[in-house]
Formats: sequence, structure tokens, C-alpha cells
Amino acid sequence: MAIAYALDFEKPLAELERQIEELRRIGDERGIDVNGEIGTLEDKLAIRRGEIYRSLTPMQRVQVARHPRRPYTLDYLSSIFTDFIELHGDRLFRDDPAIVGGWARLNRQSVMVIGHQKGRDTKENIKRNFGMAHPEGYRKALRLMQAATRFHAPIITLIDTPGAYPGLGAEERGQSEALARNILEMSALATPIVSVVIGEGGSGGALALGVADRVLMFENSVYSVISPEGCATILWKDATQRERAADALKLTADDLIRLGLVDEIIPEPLGGAHFDPDAAGEFLRAALIKTVNELNKVRPEKLVRRRHDKYAAMGSYADA
Repeated sequence: MAIAYALDFEKPLAELERQIEELRRIGDERGIDVNGEIGTLEDKLAIRRGEIYRSLTPMQRVQVARHPRRPYTLDYLSSIFTDFIELHGDRLFRDDPAIVGGWARLNRQSVMVIGHQKGRDTKENIKRNFGMAHPEGYRKALRLMQAATRFHAPIITLIDTPGAYPGLGAEERGQSEALARNILEMSALATPIVSVVIGEGGSGGALALGVADRVLMFENSVYSVISPEGCATILWKDATQRERAADALKLTADDLIRLGLVDEIIPEPLGGAHFDPDAAGEFLRAALIKTVNELNKVRPEKLVRRRHDKYAAMGSYADA
């Protein structure tokens, strides 16, 4: 089956895939054995894919993180969790479809899973607001986290957003307060918290689900205070300088683990999570089970103390 390539640097892969499909068609129509030629092209495709994905620039990783076929929160909820029961509403204003959450089981353990949700097409993206949550979405998330704490259940958050929605209505309903409240409350919840950046981790919209005992990132995900385009527009008044901005922002998983801002990188199948979502899901499942099991052994008061120390140490420096 042909893979739908969407990114500029994937065009050589798309061309090889087209050649393979064309050979298959000719073989079927004319009854010719073309398996040898197809095998040669498939080997060439695998080698080329490896060459491309092992040398991605920071901006290319941003493109992969935004890939329209990349797995979203609901995809992982259906593939690696079981018995998911979605819970709705913030009990103050309304339900926000840009954030989904509820009870689920991970390896037979009850957990609270909360994550940003984007859409696959225009209609769903409008419904999900392109993964940009309103304050009621973050208040819903906090309500679910507080419920998990009452039952001493681990909390797992899946981060994938360009940022919190900056519209007038969201600001009127207290967007900045909702983000700050989540950051404050998450720092003190007496239950294990694991956050995973599965795609884009953008600004306060990501951080409001990202104050955790362990922060994990997929290999091709990104985590930053601002998008490369936004940074380039502010610093150089030119959004086309996004490559330069992406380099400067240090937003890749390798950059962030080197800076001590994330704790673990989850590998992706060669070609990105969108190339093999099932394999990506298994990598995520294994990482979550290991991390949750480790955190379950720590007393709640020690978890909170270590979480506080972890974030207090970020950005500290010493004079040489």
C-alpha cells in the first residue's frame, strides 16, 4: 500500500513509492513477474528513508511533529490503552473537544489519561479547534487530574498542541489564569504524573499539561515556548526565517534532553510515527508501563518534593 507523503523532504520517497506501485500495476495487468525489480526498489526506498530521517534539521522535525497522519491522543487511547471512558465538561462553562480525557487501563492498571486532540480533516479540525484548547479545556483537565488524585491513580498526559487558543472569548474567560492554575496545581498533586510530547508541544498550552514527575518526548516531537514561525516574525519581522528560528529555539528532543528539560526520548519507527503508528504505539506503551511502575514505588509526599526540586532547578547556573 502506498504511503501518502506530505512533506517536501519526503518527495524522493514519494517518487520511489510511485515507481513501486506502477511496477505492481504493470505486473498485474500483463502477468509479468516483477518481484525482483520491486524488491530492489523497496530496498532503495528503505535506505533512502533512513538517510533522510537520520539527518533531519530542527525545522524538518517540526514538520514531522505536525504531520497530518501522525497519531493523535485518541489513536493511542484506542491502540495501547483499554476500557477508556471519556469524561466531559469543566462543570463551569462547557466541554472543550480540543482536550479529551478519562479513565483507562494501562497493562491492567487504572490510569487517568488526558491529552490534546487535533482533527484529521477540516470539519474535525474546526470541532477540535486545531488542538488549541480554551480555558474550559484546561479546567476540565484539572478536574480529571484532581479526581485521579483522590483515587491515588497515575495521571498520563499526551501533549500535542500549537498552543492554547488566543481568541477573544478564551481571554475573556480567563485563559492565562487557567494555564497558571494547572501549572500550580500539577506541581502539588500527590499522585504519579507522566507527560509525553507526542507531536507539537507549544507554549503554555503544552506546559499546562506538562508539569510532571517524568516528561517523555517522541524522537520527532518538538517542545518550545513559541513556534519557529512566530519566533521569526518577532525577532526578524520575517516568518520565512523559520529555519533559523528553529535552530535557535533548541526545540528537538535531543536538545531538550541535553538541557535537562525532558527525561527520556521515545524512539519512533524509521520514517516517523506516521509511517508505522502501531510500532510507535508499542514504543509508547512500553515507556509508559516502565515509567508508571517506577513512580508507583515512590511515596506521594516524596513525589511532590522531587517534582518541586526538579522544576526549581531548571534554568539554574553557576559562575565558572
